[in-house]
Amino acid sequence: MPSTPSDAPGPAGNSGQDPGLSRLRPVLPSPLQPAGDERFARHGVTLLLKRDDLIHADLPGNKWRKLAPNLRAAAGRPVLTFGGAYSNHLRATAAAGRLLGFRTIGVVRGDELAHRPLNPSLARCAADGMLLHFVDRRTYRAKADPQVLDGLLSAYGECEVIPEGGSNALAAQGCTELGRELRGTAGVAAVACGTGGTLAGLAAGLAPGQRALGIPVLRGGFLGDAVRDLQREAFGGPAGTWSLDERFHFGGYARTTPALHAFADDFEDRHGLPVERLYVAKLLYALTVLAGEGAFAAGTTVAAVITGRPDDQSDSSR
Repeated sequence: MPSTPSDAPGPAGNSGQDPGLSRLRPVLPSPLQPAGDERFARHGVTLLLKRDDLIHADLPGNKWRKLAPNLRAAAGRPVLTFGGAYSNHLRATAAAGRLLGFRTIGVVRGDELAHRPLNPSLARCAADGMLLHFVDRRTYRAKADPQVLDGLLSAYGECEVIPEGGSNALAAQGCTELGRELRGTAGVAAVACGTGGTLAGLAAGLAPGQRALGIPVLRGGFLGDAVRDLQREAFGGPAGTWSLDERFHFGGYARTTPALHAFADDFEDRHGLPVERLYVAKLLYALTVLAGEGAFAAGTTVAAVITGRPDDQSDSSR
């Protein structure tokens, strides 16, 4: 039976007590730091930085929160998962396999010859012991088809299958702990979104009166349905208050502009925070614009969830 928001387990937090995962010594709860910034202060808004990027060196941010409950469910069995050629999720899964001693298989979008020699991200996965299985883009789009999955499992045996980006019901439940850590600290908790799992769990974990704000980094307008589906699978229905602002994708996934890089450079100078460009920079840029637009009432505290570091990011030319 799906758990409800009020009694949903917190696998991300509880994973720190798991005999295997506890060996990785995650920093939980992650630090919450004030960021004095006149662009917010002049509108009566306080900005906080929720430093999920400091949870673990190899599994930072929402990667830890989403992977930990899935790894507990895998219980040491091989893990098969999916991603593009620059997937942070594949890198985190491969690192977890190396650290905890289980086999990992990464199904990579694109022809193998096109990815040889391996880029630094895939090379890191391979160095961490991940077996890379390349499929053409048409097959990759059908990765949830039972026939495609059966073919993969026939090739690699019984595996725990984790979807692209790590977002499933377990991941959403794991991310409720992020919301719980922010209870009583901020009226708005904001996060950059790729597949929607972090936002789904964050909203469910917040207290009544708080709301979650998602900033999609992809174009398409599909993320709302994805979040609703994840909450239905994880919690049995809608959980918490959340919304999306889809204006800040800067052209789509892995797309950036000179203006975004200039903003990120300036934010780094102001706050001493290394800003990952493909998710975190878009989030912080969005919050700065929204504060200037008066989207947050005077007296509001906004917590920005920092989900990654610059060395985690994909190739921005994609």
